[in-house]
Amino acid sequence: MSDKKFALVTGCGEGGIGHALSSHLVDQGYSVISTLLPDEKEEHLLAKGIKVTRTDVTKDESVLELKDTVESITNGKLDMLINNAGIAYTMPAVDTDVRMVEKMYAVNVFGPMRMVHHLHRMIIACKGKIVNIGSIGGITPYVYGSTYNGSKAALVHWGATLRIEMLPFGVQVVNVISGEVGTNILKNDNFRTLPAGSVFSPVIDQFEAHVRRTPDTITPDAYATGVVKEITKARPKSWFWFGKQTTMIWSMHTFLPHTFWDWLFYGMFKFQKLEGAVKKDGVEKEQSQKPSVATNGVQP
Repeated sequence: MSDKKFALVTGCGEGGIGHALSSHLVDQGYSVISTLLPDEKEEHLLAKGIKVTRTDVTKDESVLELKDTVESITNGKLDMLINNAGIAYTMPAVDTDVRMVEKMYAVNVFGPMRMVHHLHRMIIACKGKIVNIGSIGGITPYVYGSTYNGSKAALVHWGATLRIEMLPFGVQVVNVISGEVGTNILKNDNFRTLPAGSVFSPVIDQFEAHVRRTPDTITPDAYATGVVKEITKARPKSWFWFGKQTTMIWSMHTFLPHTFWDWLFYGMFKFQKLEGAVKKDGVEKEQSQKPSVATNGVQP
């Protein structure tokens, strides 16, 4: 039992990052416990000999049940916790439905916090690792992703602080800054459209094309290959950038002024069209508000 290494991965639906990470950890000799929601299939995990739990990271009682399960399997130790569960929400910041954001933060931010709160003693027991799956969205102000970007920024900054606090206990904390990976997270968000009367209505076609896009990605398997190779090292990088566009994003974020993104995304998201519509609307309103003039030059 003492030589066996145990890993726990959240958010392991079929075809996603968690699924791929779990599979590659098994290949590296880990005994893996993966979480699914009640309605998700489990055969893709069971086929690899992975133990499955039905866990909702947004609920304390569910995570406490998970804690009991993990303790019974691992004899109270956990070598690696990977906080992977996440959802997306795409919408202009001014059109944000805060209820949707609260749901997203409950998974993307409070979920990892809850997992660490309840499971940290098992990780400390074997001087293990906590791995947070972040995103380039948490680094760059990607348009229409303000709230998702904020959730990932919160996750990695919390993780950076957690890393310092865990140093006395010999626990390592890794922030993975992920590039575009071909999963269902965007597909689950591609039905969105702008609310009626949105100030972004002049570019509604561009918005809908954005949420329905097929980005240039790497496969979950390729992503997991690189990430697992890094996080299973004795001393992994504290910040590990991996996936499509991460080298370019890192370089721009590091060496260019942060207002560079204003220029880049302004053009990328066709905001010249929006600005033109705003100016045209302003002129039309100004014209409509001018008083009419009688033919004799006397204002009626």
